[in-house]
Amino acid sequence: MSDFHDLSFANALIADAPTAKYPNRMSRFGRLVGRWNVHSRRMDEATGHWHESDFTWVVGFILDGQAVQDVALISTDDGFKTISTAVRVYDREMGAWRVSYFEPERGEYAHLVATAHKRDGIRQDGTRNDGLLIRWNFSKITEDSYLWESFVSEDEGATWVLNEHNEGTRAS
Repeated sequence: MSDFHDLSFANALIADAPTAKYPNRMSRFGRLVGRWNVHSRRMDEATGHWHESDFTWVVGFILDGQAVQDVALISTDDGFKTISTAVRVYDREMGAWRVSYFEPERGEYAHLVATAHKRDGIRQDGTRNDGLLIRWNFSKITEDSYLWESFVSEDEGATWVLNEHNEGTRAS
């Protein structure tokens, strides 16, 4: 490794591979590492209208391979703009993943816990910054595609309303 004085922030953060400490657990989100083209349908909760957009989702290992971070990017005339990021860290004491999501421009922040869901999916349950319960589900994950859906509950989990649906296709 290079001298600490020559070490960039990106080189200190980004890892080439998952940690060898718990490879099976790291594969939960590790199988999403790469670049994805995503088509999104998102509901405006104030109006109930659905809006469609496309973005690029980049996922990689961080923290010496003990976590996974993603960033969502949109194309602009000047290149790209980073919209959001999520950090997912496996908590071996809890036996699950802790997830923190940040989308500053919209003022959206969330903290969730992720576990296996059904045969090929990941379920993330938590709370967003307005106090409402949220559930984010990855499903139909393959080498080349996935579905992701976001649900919100205004009645402490008695009912759930779909508020976002994303379909990702691997770009690299």
